[in-house]
Amino acid sequence: MEATKPTDKPHYSGHRDRLRARFMDGGADALPDYELLELLLFMAIPRRDVKPIAKILIDRFKNLNGVLNATPAELTGIKGISDTTAITLKAIQSAGLRMLQQDVMARPVLNSWQRLIDYCQAAMANDTKESFRLIFLNKKNEIIADEVQQTGTIDHTPAYPREIMKRSLELGATALILVHNHPSGDPAPSQADIDLTRTIIAAGKPFNITIHDHLIVSRNGTSSFKTMGLI
Repeated sequence: MEATKPTDKPHYSGHRDRLRARFMDGGADALPDYELLELLLFMAIPRRDVKPIAKILIDRFKNLNGVLNATPAELTGIKGISDTTAITLKAIQSAGLRMLQQDVMARPVLNSWQRLIDYCQAAMANDTKESFRLIFLNKKNEIIADEVQQTGTIDHTPAYPREIMKRSLELGATALILVHNHPSGDPAPSQADIDLTRTIIAAGKPFNITIHDHLIVSRNGTSSFKTMGLI
């Protein structure tokens, strides 16, 4: 059997070159999810055909969003995904979230409302546990801080109005947007969500801190208390 010459390129080299060229010519829209994922995997797995791995990941996690939102343990459970590759994918996800966050910070929130919803959706919609996020605003309705106050269980997260007001005063915030997620996929507010929101609104009144909205995000959409007439 003839030995492979050192100058011979692996069989997938031409595929990588063609995929890169298609991306440069047409951007991400020119590629399906598994091919865009291949491009990401090129960086972490430079000397292996990653097309089968990309297809397995998409099959397991449904789409690119599902892959990037998978936990490191879930990713390394796939054959061919090392700790380094999982870290690369999670770093890419984190970079995307950071970009979305920076795009809404220090801007009047009403001028970037859809960007804010997109950010909250990306940051929380696919989490497997509920978490309660506080977005603090100044007098110009600019976002001055974005913090997760609590993380709970699959269907409950505690929120403490006194601590929320204390933190608002520390930051000099005059208004808040409350955000939490529903891992069940149903963004409809529960009666407990409504009662908690009313308690936080009441807690803010002595300090002239306004609650602009309470958003519930899920993988199936986002609900707004203000739009629903609950605030």
